[in-house]
Amino acid sequence: MIKNAIVLLLVILQSSFCHAQKTVESAGNTNANTGMVKIPGGSFQSFYEKKETGNVITVKQFYLDTYAVTNQQFLEFVKANPSWTRSKISKLFADTNYLKHWQGDLVIGDEKILSSPVVNVSWFAANAYCSWAGKRLPATSEWEYAAAQQISPKDRNDSTKVIDIILSWYSKPNRKIIPPVGSTYENVFGVNDLHGLVWEWTADFNSYVSGSDSRSSDEIERNLFCASGSFGTVNKEDYAAYMRFGFRGSLKGNYCIQNLGFRCAKDAIHNNSKNQ
Repeated sequence: MIKNAIVLLLVILQSSFCHAQKTVESAGNTNANTGMVKIPGGSFQSFYEKKETGNVITVKQFYLDTYAVTNQQFLEFVKANPSWTRSKISKLFADTNYLKHWQGDLVIGDEKILSSPVVNVSWFAANAYCSWAGKRLPATSEWEYAAAQQISPKDRNDSTKVIDIILSWYSKPNRKIIPPVGSTYENVFGVNDLHGLVWEWTADFNSYVSGSDSRSSDEIERNLFCASGSFGTVNKEDYAAYMRFGFRGSLKGNYCIQNLGFRCAKDAIHNNSKNQ
């Protein structure tokens, strides 16, 4: 009985979100790759291990925003799509913290944060923005692959490592005013601030959650909101990855958090070239 009620609730929620998505206008950007970097395909060792694939994750080439979406950029989105303003958004899609750091529906207020990453946005709002921009949220595997890359030589000295930046960032309390995008570092792919500025939503943020549920991993991955299952960690000393996956596992789609933002991704056009 309870299971049927949960399924019905998810169906209603999905239907409502799909209806809301249809009302999101296009940004009308003729070059959807503007402000993006092409990430070459490759593989990396994942923090978690799956029975089907082990811990080696292969990622196809894709585009990723150079920077996280800013408050100014998100303001343009809500101006074009009034149903996503603070006073009109459905509570199904965002909790009461949605854009609480803004002065009003269409007023950010503090000019210091115009170029700072937008935060206090739900997964639904982030997804709607990406759709409006002709893009999508990155998959967790895509984000982790890009975020695992080392710092660009121009932004580092010989002793600087990504893990050092991550652990230093995790050890400090949240900043009241988040610095503008581009304030931390650029990695070798040309992507900025993947660590050190804000946490970021991914499309399948809640697909890998530790627990004792006995459902198959395929079933778990299909269920965005109630995903749970057991997985093995490859490197139990990777504290930074524990933090990221633990944080993602605690989220729900309508949560709005003061240090959680997002950036967009986009599929790359593949052909038969050996370079693809």
